[in-house]
Amino acid sequence: MDWQTSEDTVPSAPVTEADARLLRGRPPATGAWRDGDPPGDRHFAAFGAFRTEGGRELPAYRLAYETWGELNATRDNAVLVLHALTGDSHVRGPAGAGHPTSGWWDDIVGPGGPIDTDRWFVVAPNMLGGCQGSTGPASIGPDGYEWASRFPYLTIRDQVAAQVRLADALGIDVWAAVVGGSMGGMHALEWAVSLPDRVQRVAILSSPPVNTADQIALNSVQLEAIRIDPRFQGGEYYDAPDGDGPTRGLALARRMALLNYRSPTELNQRFQRSWQSGVSPLGHGGRFAVESYLDFHGNKFTRRFDANSYITLVEAMNSHDVGRDRGGVDDALARVTATALVLGIDSDRLFPIDGQHRIARGIRRTLDGDRAVVLTSDFGHDGFLIETHAVGTHLRRLLAA
Repeated sequence: MDWQTSEDTVPSAPVTEADARLLRGRPPATGAWRDGDPPGDRHFAAFGAFRTEGGRELPAYRLAYETWGELNATRDNAVLVLHALTGDSHVRGPAGAGHPTSGWWDDIVGPGGPIDTDRWFVVAPNMLGGCQGSTGPASIGPDGYEWASRFPYLTIRDQVAAQVRLADALGIDVWAAVVGGSMGGMHALEWAVSLPDRVQRVAILSSPPVNTADQIALNSVQLEAIRIDPRFQGGEYYDAPDGDGPTRGLALARRMALLNYRSPTELNQRFQRSWQSGVSPLGHGGRFAVESYLDFHGNKFTRRFDANSYITLVEAMNSHDVGRDRGGVDDALARVTATALVLGIDSDRLFPIDGQHRIARGIRRTLDGDRAVVLTSDFGHDGFLIETHAVGTHLRRLLAA
């Protein structure tokens, strides 16, 4: 699992008293964007009935998305940017009404940037099952109540199928590039495997070919942290007043996950054994600075995310196996015809670099042969969000190919 928000695009830092004061109010039962909230820069596309891989049906759904640049007359300059687990469509732009955080890839997408919006038409959807404008568990169902625990199980392939309908609605037959990191990289890989004729280039950043048993195990502990929160109420919490939602469980899941996204080197260098205040944590009620860091970001997260969406999206990640029902990983990767950039971070302990090397070995045409590009970084998995100069250099290579 991964966390793709603007706060993840900077190094970790100790929590100040001013930071802590920002979170003294009671958090809402859900941090989801809801109908009636300011739309911000979102567009919305509505679609009819959707049947999942598992045989469940949504009678209708919508995707929220944002765009930058202009689609040219021949419709061959479109780039699809796919966000990570808890990201959204707000790739670029300031925080403000409708957008709780600023753009998570401002240094990558924009005029003159590696994904140059003076040349490329960039589309970034919020994935199906999310909570920032696309249909998900916090959305109102046909009976007038939130889907909540009734929302169907989704796979990565379901989410890509929903994105295909968006591409069709926008009149984009072939993407000049599909770019994604972490969970977004799973989507990008699935696009390239299942729809090779619709993808000219693909960038798979810090993402594996399959979610392994180890990764599923890490996910399961975080999901259980949400489910055992008594205020989760089996997923039926949307009528709860502020402060009475499943925020403790969701914040705990966030704290556990953060440990997978940053490296031991960064945490040890940034925090060492420092205290949060002058009160000793050695039996006197004080806290280590790293504890306060995790607690602050866990609590902050509950104000912009939804516990049911978290479960839905993590379970979709667990479904990820590009070789499922395709003869295995190697046979699946052999279907890819796009020119590929495969990139990983040497300190990534969530999706280790061997997964990216396996993807590179299986795709016929990559920028760097049968080895993934390996970035050296102290920032672990989140390095693909933080090391924007290096990542941008390689994205420029891909888009020039």
